[in-house]
Amino acid sequence: MDHPVLSNPRAERVKAVRALTGRSARSRHGRFLAEGPQAVREAVAAGAALELYTTAEAARRYPGIVDGAPKVWTVTDEVLAAMTDTVTPQGLLAVCPTATADLDDVLATHPRLVAVLDKVRDPGNAGTVLRAADAAGADAVVLTASSVDVFNPKCVRSTAGSLFHLPVVVGVPLEEVVTALQRSGSTVLAADGEGEHDLDDLADEAARGTAGHLDLRRRTAWVFGNEAAGLDEAGRSLADAVVRVPLHGRAESLNLATAAVVCLYASARAHRDPRPEPRRAGG
Repeated sequence: MDHPVLSNPRAERVKAVRALTGRSARSRHGRFLAEGPQAVREAVAAGAALELYTTAEAARRYPGIVDGAPKVWTVTDEVLAAMTDTVTPQGLLAVCPTATADLDDVLATHPRLVAVLDKVRDPGNAGTVLRAADAAGADAVVLTASSVDVFNPKCVRSTAGSLFHLPVVVGVPLEEVVTALQRSGSTVLAADGEGEHDLDDLADEAARGTAGHLDLRRRTAWVFGNEAAGLDEAGRSLADAVVRVPLHGRAESLNLATAAVVCLYASARAHRDPRPEPRRAGG
């Protein structure tokens, strides 16, 4: 199928697409960019690709992606470079709506595993945690009002398409998120290197069936804090417990994304337990 061709990197459409690399334009138009074969494939599969821009070479390499998009333009390498903020564009670029989920709607589904990011400012870290949450089978990700814009191009790239796989809630204060999760029956665990509870101990207790009120087999939400400062005291005090990932070697600490992977997979493994899920106290 022949598609309209864009060859002028100074065309108004090219400028409009490029503007979406900035937060103000994304907010104003309610759209963001997904770049590269993996992210664009997932956007098309989710029905989220409003427009698709492809080089002729990419169209030949990925016909299944291109044919699934509703509106397609063929662009030159120069035009694609003018549309994105990446050094080496990968031939495919999709414009998608900045659709986010409502916290109440997410909680109405009784999610078993939720990742909450508070004051996480680096888009690469936020995207990596979102990807890890998707891989661990989480039901939703929440970014508090003080966290990075999840539609930042670097964040979108770091999710590797996972942004289109699970509900993402944004812009809610941490206290409101935690209170709503607890009221809905989830145990809220704050991940912190100085936590009172050891994650390995909790995992062992869950496996043996000897866990007390902190049973990883329950519906759980993990809260992860800022890359440098972690969760502040106010954030830690909101949680049902503060949990540390044990360090068995000589490393001083784990970075945010690595700690999130360990915590989320500990919950995911516990949730595979065939025994009935224990009820939350008062739930």
